[in-house]
Amino acid sequence: MTDIAPGLADPSHDSQRLFRAVLEAFSHPGRIVTLPEAPTGVGPLSHAATAFVLTLVDRDTPLWLAPTFDVAAVRDFVRFHTGAPIAAREADALFAVLTPDRTPLLDGFAIGTDPYPDRSATLVIEVPSLTGGTPRMVRGPGIETRAEISLAGLPDSFWREWSVNHALFPCGVDLVFTSSAGLLALPRSIVVEG
Repeated sequence: MTDIAPGLADPSHDSQRLFRAVLEAFSHPGRIVTLPEAPTGVGPLSHAATAFVLTLVDRDTPLWLAPTFDVAAVRDFVRFHTGAPIAAREADALFAVLTPDRTPLLDGFAIGTDPYPDRSATLVIEVPSLTGGTPRMVRGPGIETRAEISLAGLPDSFWREWSVNHALFPCGVDLVFTSSAGLLALPRSIVVEG
């Protein structure tokens, strides 16, 4: 057993504040949201990924961890603070934390079904930076006309995967990119151009 890192200082209020920030990111896809007073990152997890897990993952939402994050410090932290089971297979997870070097990045996760598109996974992808990558234009619900994103560290093949994922709408996975204390949401309804 490892020493378990602390969770939220004031779980009730902090989780509400962080949930509002995550909701802001999903309401305005492509907008970088800096999490207010994000908790300290656990092991290799960033502040934002740690905050996301503490806010949205619970005992009813199995979490899959990429090998980089599948370490005792993270597993013990998740089990202790959220009660979430750690999924052995991607297909069993409702949430996942992964790195952009996984190929193919989006394969294997639940995409929902036509009657139940909400039974899909949300993937948290840790990237080196939410800026500085190749610029891409995004459009769709929550974006007035178009917005530009420039996520660093994603392979070019990712954008082909995203097009396939978007074509599955209303099924498909939703993405949250995290780096440091910031996050950017990319729901499956969003079109990426360029």
